[in-house]
Amino acid sequence: MKILVVLNDAPYGNERTYNGTRLAGALARQEGNAVRVFLMGDAALAAHRHQKVPSGFYNLEVLLGSIVSHAGVIGVCGSCMDARGMTADDLIAGAHRSNLDELTQWTSWSDKALVF
Repeated sequence: MKILVVLNDAPYGNERTYNGTRLAGALARQEGNAVRVFLMGDAALAAHRHQKVPSGFYNLEVLLGSIVSHAGVIGVCGSCMDARGMTADDLIAGAHRSNLDELTQWTSWSDKALVF
């Protein structure tokens, strides 16, 4: 199954991005699934590399990295990155600067689209 997960909220503060990332990771680990994650709005910050979180707290850099390690694809809204002062060099390994055109293509590609 081809699954698109769109995340909108800040990486920390509420748990929507965390829960969407956990679900995307679980789906990516299942054989036969192809998972793409698009980060927009404040969720773009979830793909920022070198995150430092308190001991025992979840780390979205690690969770997104697990999706990538299971052949998942991570796109980050370019205009959202610009608004937050992020560059491509700030992104975790496996994430790329993306745009609305790619999100449109991914939406048409997917069998299921989940939005958090």
